[in-house]
Amino acid sequence: MASPSLDPIASLSTALSHARRLLNAQPDLALAQAREILRVVPRHAPALLIAGEAHRAKGEAAAATLAFRAAAAADPKSADAWRALGDQLHLDGDGAGGDAAYLAALRASTADPALLAAADALADNDLARAEPILRSRLKERPTDIGAIRMLAELAGRIGRNKDAETLLRRALELAPGFAAARHNLAIALHRQGRSAEAIGEIDKLLHGEPGHPSYINLKAAALARLGEYQPSIALYRQVLVTYPNQPKVWMSLGHSLKTIGQQEESVEAYRRALELEPTLGEAWWSLANLKTVRFEEGDLTAMRRALSVPGLSAEDRFHLQFALGKAEEDAGDYASSFAHYAEANRQRRALIDYDPDELSTAVDRQRALFTPEFFAERAGWGAPQDDPIFVVSLPRSGSTLIEQILASHSGVEGTTELPDIAALATRVGLSGMAALSAKEARALGEEYLERTRIQRKTDRPRFVDKMPNNWAHVGFIKLILPNATVIDARRHPLGCCFSNFKQHFARGQTFTYDLRDIAHYYADYVRLMDHFDAALPGYVHRVFYEAMVEDTESQVRAILAHARLPFEPATLRFHETDRAVRTASSEQVRRPIFREGMEQWRHFEPWLDPLKEALGSLVAAYPDPA
Repeated sequence: MASPSLDPIASLSTALSHARRLLNAQPDLALAQAREILRVVPRHAPALLIAGEAHRAKGEAAAATLAFRAAAAADPKSADAWRALGDQLHLDGDGAGGDAAYLAALRASTADPALLAAADALADNDLARAEPILRSRLKERPTDIGAIRMLAELAGRIGRNKDAETLLRRALELAPGFAAARHNLAIALHRQGRSAEAIGEIDKLLHGEPGHPSYINLKAAALARLGEYQPSIALYRQVLVTYPNQPKVWMSLGHSLKTIGQQEESVEAYRRALELEPTLGEAWWSLANLKTVRFEEGDLTAMRRALSVPGLSAEDRFHLQFALGKAEEDAGDYASSFAHYAEANRQRRALIDYDPDELSTAVDRQRALFTPEFFAERAGWGAPQDDPIFVVSLPRSGSTLIEQILASHSGVEGTTELPDIAALATRVGLSGMAALSAKEARALGEEYLERTRIQRKTDRPRFVDKMPNNWAHVGFIKLILPNATVIDARRHPLGCCFSNFKQHFARGQTFTYDLRDIAHYYADYVRLMDHFDAALPGYVHRVFYEAMVEDTESQVRAILAHARLPFEPATLRFHETDRAVRTASSEQVRRPIFREGMEQWRHFEPWLDPLKEALGSLVAAYPDPA
């Protein structure tokens, strides 16, 4: 009798099991085994999944992503393939793509027609179709964690992160081991600025999967948001030991190194990211944004080559245009530089929804509400502490310089641009401010102090909150924190507005991508500050940047006197103060004051007529520092 032939199914199963066993200890051999399976059975989803995991273990990010995509394409019903792709995309820094893959995993793991229909609608970004399906399902089955998770995904997409948080917490009450929901909860908390709470959720995930790169990466980002840069850097380095070919992790490492003043190391990290992904526009812009890096001709060639790559993302494209604008400006080719800045801003403006009239209306309403009589009737209201020193302004007006000077004082801690005043003001609303009781106003002031406590790393009694946009909340600050100090950092309108135009901001500042939008914003800012000068005489201390440059000591003494602080010589040696600085001016404030930046806008004057026209009389009205 002839010997039975080897069962091909059993052989395949054995080969797959062998490949899985090799993954942790010998990823090269696991990859070889997976390739051998794929040679015999092309597009075999489990083998593609193993190949992706092997590539990831070897730090080969692009190859891992391709393998996971292939696995998901080969078997769209494989939740494991979609989850692996989601993890990899999050590690790559593609949060939206990662979330979409997680959603596909959820869809793959259910056979329920209603949930499949909702998942299909979400995959098509048809939120209007998805929402009623999900709400109907939850009315019928309130404990359906799949529907809860999808509705949270929908809320997150439209920026309702608080709603997403509530839904995700409900899902975790029902299923504490639902790791994808906990991961999304951590992301929702981080997006709300509640990074300490996000870390608590990430630590629960890491307890179950200690080496999970997406969780470690998110924890590093959350630590950086809290100002814990050394632990953040250590975590980024931990990821890069295992996955050294992750360009966006290298870039994030560069951001943290830059913030604590390790410029040489940050440049190396950005350059490493670009070696791995030469089209990574944000890394090119991050180098340009150091302000002290000068690009060589080879860099310009590389950026121009990147711009010609087919299929380049919109985000990479506008970042590259901003970086080329800076490179050409440094080279003295101002016409070419302005052309790049203008194109970068045109592309960026096309991607955002910004209506300057909304701000003008809000300023009108504040001027009507915050009268001298309003504040007289509420004298003595609010939390009495005088801890905060608010530095308000437009960006690029010298606010980081003022913060650095104040943080060089023994009684003052520098924090960063804190989102808490804006969050509280938005929650209360202008009509709500008018209706507050004395008790409620005090509670809001105390809530602000409690919310910001996590940002304070020393026992210094005072601290700086330099969120520039808080100029729009000066009336609210006076109402809930009447003894706080407010300093208005102001710069020549043409210099300030053009400096904003050539700066790409990581988030917010949506008014900065059109010269006329910037001019209207500047005009509304001046209009509201003028109002508070009349309604609250002496409450806001104004510092003109040009005067600070011309006579630093007298300006510093005036700032300290307004903040009720004794003069200290260290405040004149602010560039020697070693602290984390998170803004675009991080490297500039680590040097003594210099005059070159004051007139840089004049190189671009031939192209600034739209700005001048929109600013109107504000240019002539600006005081001469002499």
